[in-house]
Amino acid sequence: MALLEVKDLRTWFPVKVGLFRSKTYYVKAVDGVSFTIDCGETLAVVGESGCGKTTLGRTVLRLIKPTSGRIIFDGVDITDLPEKKLKWFRRRAQIIFQDPYSSLSPVHPIRYILEEPLIVHGIGDKRERLERVCKVLEKVKLTPPEDFLGKYPHMLSGGQRQRVAIARALILEPEFIVADEPVSMLDASVRVEILMLLRELQERENIAFLYITHDMATAKYFAHRVAVMYAGKIVELGPFLDVVKNPQHPYTCALMEAIPDPDPRNRFSERKVIPGEPPSLINPPPGCRFHPRCPYANDRCKREEPPVVEIAPSHYVKCWLYVKR
Repeated sequence: MALLEVKDLRTWFPVKVGLFRSKTYYVKAVDGVSFTIDCGETLAVVGESGCGKTTLGRTVLRLIKPTSGRIIFDGVDITDLPEKKLKWFRRRAQIIFQDPYSSLSPVHPIRYILEEPLIVHGIGDKRERLERVCKVLEKVKLTPPEDFLGKYPHMLSGGQRQRVAIARALILEPEFIVADEPVSMLDASVRVEILMLLRELQERENIAFLYITHDMATAKYFAHRVAVMYAGKIVELGPFLDVVKNPQHPYTCALMEAIPDPDPRNRFSERKVIPGEPPSLINPPPGCRFHPRCPYANDRCKREEPPVVEIAPSHYVKCWLYVKR
């Protein structure tokens, strides 16, 4: 049984417009998304900015209430559970936010930031909590831990702050973590260190990750599978190497072609750019949402939403090109 199962999830945000705000439109940030994550597995969600990745991650954690669909964690449907009944889930599922500068309280020392979740969940006495804080600081390679306990976030570098954010996510020993663009605001020299740390922690602690990123290149470090998201929908889902080496959806192909080539001999080669702009999530195009930018679009793509097709074992594509007539 999967640790996390998401079924036909939708998260729509109402927007009132017009005279006296009499009309209501909906931003369809997440629109019919389904996937599973097993224990110790990383699913990377990749897509352009504004495609709904962050909303998906926060909805899965019930930080945002879904409009419809189901979220099942370890066999328990948490979709409609009231906040008072989610405390057990909060202990087992955590998040690493994108911005290490704003996600940590500037008025509390590192010891308190890491101790607070333990206090909220009633774990240990003062001595036991301190031991646990020191242990988790060692896990994220902030050593010796005594040097960091009394420091405040502004006294740390960006990479050190993100390690503290990771430590805070680990302090309750969760089984599932949403990592929302955890390296996008860090220097290039620090990104690989943080990604390698996450992979090491995953392998050692057997933690499942939902890794959200706009950069396919960073997902290669520890993603087992990848879901490519476009305009609120997953258009391709499969084993990471299969999707990267043999992309099938036109949008995935375009994403792969847009990745810069690290080979210095190809530094002046022209990279392909996806034409057009992402569609409005308030008024998305009918049919396939990628059809206005797709070189293979036909009349059917413009009229009907494509079904999800399994083109290889565990490799799924949402595209009319793969539907047998």
